[in-house]
Amino acid sequence: MKNRNFSWIFWIIGIGIFLFMMALANPFSVNYSGHRTHVQTITGKEWVRFDPGVYWAGFFSTTTSYPDVITVIFTDSNIDSEVTSLSAPIDIRFNDATRATASATVRWRLPSTETDMIRVHKEYKSPKKLAETTLTTYTDECLRYSAQLMESETHYSGGMSKLSEDFQDQLENGQFILELKTEYVKDTLTQEQTKLTTRFPRKDAQGNIVRNKSDVQQFNITVAYASIGSVDYEDQVDKKLQQKIESSTQESISKQKLITAQQEALTAKAEGEKIIAETKAREEASKIEATIRAEKGRAVAKIAKEEAEYIRQKLILEGQGEAEKKRLIMQADGALDKKLEAYVQVNQKYAEAIQNYQGDWVPNIQMGGEGGSANGSQDLINLLMVKTAKDLSLDLDVQSK
Repeated sequence: MKNRNFSWIFWIIGIGIFLFMMALANPFSVNYSGHRTHVQTITGKEWVRFDPGVYWAGFFSTTTSYPDVITVIFTDSNIDSEVTSLSAPIDIRFNDATRATASATVRWRLPSTETDMIRVHKEYKSPKKLAETTLTTYTDECLRYSAQLMESETHYSGGMSKLSEDFQDQLENGQFILELKTEYVKDTLTQEQTKLTTRFPRKDAQGNIVRNKSDVQQFNITVAYASIGSVDYEDQVDKKLQQKIESSTQESISKQKLITAQQEALTAKAEGEKIIAETKAREEASKIEATIRAEKGRAVAKIAKEEAEYIRQKLILEGQGEAEKKRLIMQADGALDKKLEAYVQVNQKYAEAIQNYQGDWVPNIQMGGEGGSANGSQDLINLLMVKTAKDLSLDLDVQSK
C-alpha cells in the first residue's frame, strides 16, 4: 500500500519536471501581426518569422520580436500611442545662426528580407537599441543639416516645404556633406563689411550630391512617413518676424493707398477728359451750328442779293422801257405835230382851193345839214383831212395818251 503511494508521487514529480523542462526549452513561439521575429536555435541557426501566428521555434531557441515599422517622435507633447522612441524637440540652427526647436515624426520600415533583418539583429540586438542608437540620431542629424541650408527668414517666408524636401531626401538617400562659403558684403547704408557664410551640399565631378551613407541605407531600412511639425523660433527671430510683418503690413497699406490715389487720379483724369470732351463736343456743335447759320445767311443774302439785282434790273428795264416809251411817245408826238402841221398846210391848200372853186361838183354833193349849210366846205375839208391821215397811217389819238 505504501509502495503505491510513493509511485504516484514519483509520477507527479516526473511530470512537473517534464513540464518545467518543456517551458525552459520553449519549442513554440508566436509572431504577432505587424511584427517579425528573429529566431536563433540552440545550434546557432538564425532565421526570421514574418508571418503572424504560432510556429515551431525549436527547443531552447531564443526569439526577438521587432515591429515592422519603428516610430521615432521628437516632441514635448504627451503621446498616448505606442512609439519605439520618444525624444524632446530637435534644436536646429539656421544658416544665419538663429536657433529654433522643431518637432518631427519619422516612421521607419524595417527591411523585408531575412538576410537584411538578420544583419540588423546582429548589429543592434533589439528594436529599442536600433531606434535609440541609429534611427533617432540619424533623424536628428538630417533635420539639423537641412536647417543649415536656409536662413530663418527664408523658412518663415515660404521655405517650409523646402526644409521638408531636404529632410526627406537625406532620410532616404543619405546625409549631405556640407561645404562652407564665406564672403564679405558691404552694407549700402553703413558701408561696413559684413561676413556672410553660406552652406551648400558638396557635389562630385558629375554634379551629383556627395552623401554620407549610414546603416539606414546599408541595411535597406526605408522611410514610411516623415514630417516636420511646429518650428519654434528663438525670441530674436520672433521679433524680426514681427518687424517684418509690421513692415509688410505698412507696405501693403502704402501700396493700397498708392493704388487708391492712382485710381482717384485716373478717375479725376477720366472725369476731366469727359468734361473736356463734352465741352469740345458742345463747342464743335456750336461751331457747326454757327457755320450752318453763316452758310444759310450767306445763301439767303446771296438769294436776296440776286433778288435785289433782279428787281433792280427789272426796274432798270422797266424804267428804260418807260423812258423808251416816253421817248417814242415824245418822238411820236413830235412827228405828229409835224405831220399835222403838214396836213394843216395841205388842208389849208384844200380849203383855199375849194373856196376859190365856183363851179358845181360833179356829181352834186350836198354837204352839211338840211338844205345845205354854210359849213359844207368845212365838212369837206374835215373829210379830206381824215382821208389824208388814214392815208398816212396817223393815230390822231396819240396826243391824248
